[in-house]
Amino acid sequence: MSIEEIYDAKHDAGGELIAGATGDWEVIIGMEVHAQIASRAKLFSGAPTDFGGEPNDHVSLVDAAMPGMLPVINNFCVEQAVRTGLGLKADINLYSVFDRKNYFYPDLPQGYQISQFKYPIVGRGEVRVDLPDGGTRVVRIERLHLEQDAGKSLHDQHPSMSYVDLNRSGVALMEIVSQPDIRSAEEATLYLEKLRTILRYLGTCDGNMQEGSMRADINVSVRKPGTPLGTRCEIKNVNSMRFIRQAIDYEARRQIDILEDGGEVHQETRLYDPGKGETRAMRSKEESHDYRYFPDPDLLPLELVQGWVDDIAAGLPELPDEKKARFIEAFGLSPYDASVLVAERETADFYEKVAQGRDPKIAANWVITNLFGALNETGKTIAESPVSAEQLGSLLDLLADKTLSSRLAKDVFEIMLETGDDPQKIVADRGLKQVTDTGAIEAAIDRVMAENPDKVEEVKGGKEKLLGWFVGQVMKATQGKANPQIVNEMLRGKFDL
Repeated sequence: MSIEEIYDAKHDAGGELIAGATGDWEVIIGMEVHAQIASRAKLFSGAPTDFGGEPNDHVSLVDAAMPGMLPVINNFCVEQAVRTGLGLKADINLYSVFDRKNYFYPDLPQGYQISQFKYPIVGRGEVRVDLPDGGTRVVRIERLHLEQDAGKSLHDQHPSMSYVDLNRSGVALMEIVSQPDIRSAEEATLYLEKLRTILRYLGTCDGNMQEGSMRADINVSVRKPGTPLGTRCEIKNVNSMRFIRQAIDYEARRQIDILEDGGEVHQETRLYDPGKGETRAMRSKEESHDYRYFPDPDLLPLELVQGWVDDIAAGLPELPDEKKARFIEAFGLSPYDASVLVAERETADFYEKVAQGRDPKIAANWVITNLFGALNETGKTIAESPVSAEQLGSLLDLLADKTLSSRLAKDVFEIMLETGDDPQKIVADRGLKQVTDTGAIEAAIDRVMAENPDKVEEVKGGKEKLLGWFVGQVMKATQGKANPQIVNEMLRGKFDL
């Protein structure tokens, strides 16, 4: 068996099985992700790429395919594609070619799309996906190529006509094509989330699926475990994680039902209808020869210099997998906590500022549990947090030096969320400093014991579990300001425990 066959067999293993009338079925998924390059200008023109704007407002003569207009490559888009390839641990091809991919849509003014076919700018790479069971799925990347986006046809603006908006025409896309290594709808969304995280770390795509900056074509087929791959159907332009899961689940079951009824799955392109929760046929699936690819005569091949690629590689940020490994090794975090914290670059940076010079596990708990919980309730991102990393770090300092108890720290944190004030100011203004004066604590203990003689006798009679009740009463009497550890120790002294 060749190395390639061994590698393929390794990726065939595992995955979720779907029960059918004739036995278990395995779903096989490959994805073609279209990621819009983070660039101010389009791939072959200087027109802006801003989202929104009036229809046909961001269109140059090149984008509109006016006669005599020639494309000029945007060097920054090339750099972004190379940066992405390096982030995917992929081969960077120093020689690549732009081709014309011919098809005729109303929103494609040229009658062809400038893309790459035989010679893409990026070759094979990989994405490591962390699975819920603690395992890892390595999804192989077949290629990444550059291409221009089409415009948009609008069918809901007029009862009898369709409108065309060319604002997106010519926007630079990276098409990232995976091998069929994904084995469930859940794995597909985890893969896409991980890919989006990598792109955001690199700064090459904002990953905003709602605005169309990232969308996926999903290739789905089913087979009996251990048998050859089945006929695939492609589900076009799915732009949400929820829809991706729903589309895959529906399509897999549809194909299983066809095969178990003795039918045949036909290769075709399908659309997902979220309203009905089903896929429907769009057209028969084209093969590469249907597009009549040929090298674009207006664009020279791209010939990159290795030194230029090396310079880009040297400037890459620490990527999610490496950052996660460092958080586990240097900070002693669990793999789960580290995964949550590195999911977004801004979150990881926020956490590191909080943890600097402090207990990293306590810092992680406050960021994940307290801060994320509050942000999720209000629908805010880490960039919109009313509590800065410096302020949260200051709160942990007050907790560490016993100025605040755990309960008081949570109270102060709630006020910080509401006001945006520093914790020191809140403590000073509201008198929330923890009481460590043993005299004041002892007075509170004596008062609670005097008010509850029956429970005092129960503790003295051996009912030691009631000690916790006394701690709670003393904390209540001091408005939560007493140091719980001192309260517990003094109560034990009072009862000779």
